[in-house]
Amino acid sequence: MDTSRVPRHVGVVMDGNGRWAQRQGLPRTEGHGAGEVALVDTVYGALALGVKALTVYAFSTENWRRPVDEVRYLMNFNQGLLIRRQHELHADGVRIVFSGRRDWRVPKRVLKNMDEAAQLTAKNKKFTLNIAFNYGGRAEIVDAVARLVADKVPAGKVDEKAIRSRLYHPEIPDPDLVVRTSGEYRISNFLLWELAYSELVFSDVLWPDFRREDLYRAIEEYQRRVRRFGGVEQ
Repeated sequence: MDTSRVPRHVGVVMDGNGRWAQRQGLPRTEGHGAGEVALVDTVYGALALGVKALTVYAFSTENWRRPVDEVRYLMNFNQGLLIRRQHELHADGVRIVFSGRRDWRVPKRVLKNMDEAAQLTAKNKKFTLNIAFNYGGRAEIVDAVARLVADKVPAGKVDEKAIRSRLYHPEIPDPDLVVRTSGEYRISNFLLWELAYSELVFSDVLWPDFRREDLYRAIEEYQRRVRRFGGVEQ
């Protein structure tokens, strides 16, 4: 691996928890719990390599359609994950932020823990862990346009810069690389604006089995790509 060409920002669609659990003869919710080890190892693998930001798809705006028991489990799991890991991540210089809608469907106790983790780690600059929670790429663009309207931006002043500055976290650079696990070849409403020129890598590994070595293989694949951004190779 060329350590001088490590992506600044990597996005990850953490897919395959339910299928992993079913293959083990376990309830689907057990797959989400097993995914915590994968998440932590991936965060620290990215941190060790010099990646500056990692955005993980934790809960989408479409995930509310899942069975009530699974949604309830995911709310409790994500809350517990923050409680268990925020001080460890803080000690290692990780800033925790969240992308997504803070609407009535998200329990207040979960929002409270999200705010506590963000406040605790706000001054860290070594690495940013962006957790996409109650997130949808289309919703993010809709919310950005709504802010344009609220700010009374004239139509003639609406451009890419104006929209980008109103995304959930415009300070985080667009992802150089987006990885999806479990062998699915879809974006699933993830970072639709930001991934315009991202390199996409699809892994057959189910998320609970994913480790930093799998991330590194994705980065090696990324380094074999030629990024032209609409131009031609010189």
